[in-house]
Amino acid sequence: MTEKVRWGILSTAKINQALLGPIRKAERSELAAVASRDQAKADAYARQEGISKAYGSYEAMLADPDVDAVYISLPNSLHCEWTVKAAQAGKHVLCEKPLVVTLDEFDRVEAAAKANNVIVTEAFMYLHHPQTQTARRLIEEGHIGALQLIHSWFNFYLPPERVENIRLSAELTGGSLWDVGVYPNSAAIYMAQPERPQAVWASQIVGESGVDVAMRAQIAFSGGVVGQISSGFRTPFREGIYLVGDNGILHLPEPWKPGLKGNDSVMTLTAQNGAVKEFVTPAVDPYLCEVQAMESCILDGAAPIVPLSLSRIFLQSALAIYASARSGDVVRIQE
Repeated sequence: MTEKVRWGILSTAKINQALLGPIRKAERSELAAVASRDQAKADAYARQEGISKAYGSYEAMLADPDVDAVYISLPNSLHCEWTVKAAQAGKHVLCEKPLVVTLDEFDRVEAAAKANNVIVTEAFMYLHHPQTQTARRLIEEGHIGALQLIHSWFNFYLPPERVENIRLSAELTGGSLWDVGVYPNSAAIYMAQPERPQAVWASQIVGESGVDVAMRAQIAFSGGVVGQISSGFRTPFREGIYLVGDNGILHLPEPWKPGLKGNDSVMTLTAQNGAVKEFVTPAVDPYLCEVQAMESCILDGAAPIVPLSLSRIFLQSALAIYASARSGDVVRIQE
């Protein structure tokens, strides 16, 4: 292992743009290679982005001994296959969310990571950001009293006529919950720790292509906390988290991509007596935080902020939400 993490980008997807800059900016990372299923496409992408190596197959890049870690930005339906193959090639993996979409796939990923002694992390960039860490600390320190309720949502408008968008593809495991709903779902679970989700009730709106274009769910946790989450493609953009305790309410108006546009992040704590206090987090790119966390795991042996044990709970909750939305019944989550 070198003193830097040498990154390979597995695909030329548009979403890569969020990570390329942070990899270049991170002091202990290096942008080493990109892979596509088409050599000409990989070559053009490498020239455009200033990447030294371009591969015309994913397998070829995974065979490169000068690549330490890969970022996987493929469609959801391909995450398991290529995360497993990357792990088997001895590469650490940062995979876009959702990491996988079935428990069988999760077991395969977890087994591959363990067998090959590599780090596999689900790319929840906001969980690595200091604003999220501060919110979690404020809860733990009792600033809002006993946590009772978590409101969390992420919605935007995706016109139905954009049928080519992979978010609307049933074949590629699209849908609002897998796309943006994984954010409020993971936030509720992360903030409610050490409580675990036990049961969910959900409803959905299924769009023209057969995927959910809106999902609303209520999650009951083991200690009495309740999470109320929503995601969707059929409303104007809206996002936010309210963490409600018996002695105060913490509001995160920009929870998912704080600091991305260079602005400080501001959380508001409203106490029971009406007193308001702001907590300001200086601007920092959440994707840079994510890259730096991977550096710490790979080079220093640090524990992941999003370990596979936590990703398993995220997945169990999401699968229960889909099951409940289909049946209309409350679905219990088996530990």
